[in-house]
Amino acid sequence: MDRLGVPYVTPWTGEAIAPLPVTVTMVGAAYEDPVADAIARDQDGVLWVVCRGMATGKPEYAAELHPERQKATMEGFLCARCRKPAARDDRGMLWVLPFLGEPESWEGLQSAIPPMCEACAQMVPRLCPELREGHVQLRVREAELVGVRGTLYPRPDRPGVPDPDALVLYDSPGLPFVVARQVVRELRQVTVVAFSAAIH
Repeated sequence: MDRLGVPYVTPWTGEAIAPLPVTVTMVGAAYEDPVADAIARDQDGVLWVVCRGMATGKPEYAAELHPERQKATMEGFLCARCRKPAARDDRGMLWVLPFLGEPESWEGLQSAIPPMCEACAQMVPRLCPELREGHVQLRVREAELVGVRGTLYPRPDRPGVPDPDALVLYDSPGLPFVVARQVVRELRQVTVVAFSAAIH
């Protein structure tokens, strides 16, 4: 899937998250369909959204990354665009992130954006609207999987509304109550390589 350089993790208009009914018990969140529930859980038992459709139509650069493809690239340290191994040197692995204002430190940043290879790090900022507004290149020596981002459902004994964009860490008691959409890594031993201004 590399039509005209479209990143592998970019969703297309022909794809969508299936609105499967969810039930919540004291044990956690689950799909009402037990077969769908079993298929949608990863090896750690975390429940994931189910994506349907095909990568047809137009790429949706402004949308959240495709859940299954984001997970595959993040877990395998694969380039977000071409799926080849991400670039490494003695400073660590290459990450290209939107520059939304410099934080106090890039150390410990929690990101759902996969790493990149050298060639794609030069190409992708010209394709992605968010990166065109300015981006930063980082080298990262450690990038631990720390949690997931998704919809967090309240426990039955704590009434409330679901949080549609919650970061839930793997050691959190809330993990059984989340339906995940993105894997999150915490970037450590970070070296800032370069800042790039908006591309117009």
